Amino acid sequence: MALTLHSYWRSSASYRVRIALNLKGLDYAQVTHDLRTGAQSASAYAALNPQQMVPALETDGGVIAQSLAILEWLEERYPAPALLPTEPKGRAVVRAMAATIACDIHPLNNLRILKSLRQDFAATPEQITAWAQRWISKGFAALEAMIARHGGTYAFGDTPTLADCCLVPQVYSAERFETDLTPYPRLLAAAQAAQGLPAVAAAHPAEQPDAD
Repeated sequence: MALTLHSYWRSSASYRVRIALNLKGLDYAQVTHDLRTGAQSASAYAALNPQQMVPALETDGGVIAQSLAILEWLEERYPAPALLPTEPKGRAVVRAMAATIACDIHPLNNLRILKSLRQDFAATPEQITAWAQRWISKGFAALEAMIARHGGTYAFGDTPTLADCCLVPQVYSAERFETDLTPYPRLLAAAQAAQGLPAVAAAHPAEQPDAD
């Protein structure tokens, strides 16, 4: 099956999907849409993905938008290696970790929100950084407790899961905003373990063909 990922090198949501694709050993093409210039709003891409956001994954069966939906589709379509635990409670915990990042942390510090803070509310760079740090820290505090309860080498247990696919990009974003990560040692250790995997390292923004 031919897979094409519509993405942007520094998009956290795209980064999640690249990690999952790489962990599953899947080949895929990439089409970039520079979010800084509004390229995602071009008519051709809007026809493909009406939400005009990245990522979107083109498959032989159609286009899938939204990173969590893409991750779930990949898990169902390519079940090995598994990125969800086998038992229901564990699967729910991993999904909760992923959603904490993708639904509660990331949306508050993505590019379009930060642009709105600047343009609509005249927020200064210092205020924007403080805003991002505030919501990242609140979310990471919750994740630290979850990882302390359920983690092993990785965010959940001793094999990478969808939680790690989401965690690694959010740590990258936290570092960009100079967030203090010292209160989250278990979270940081899990992210560093995942970053050490060649498949995850290859998904890093700096390794992408459209990177600055």
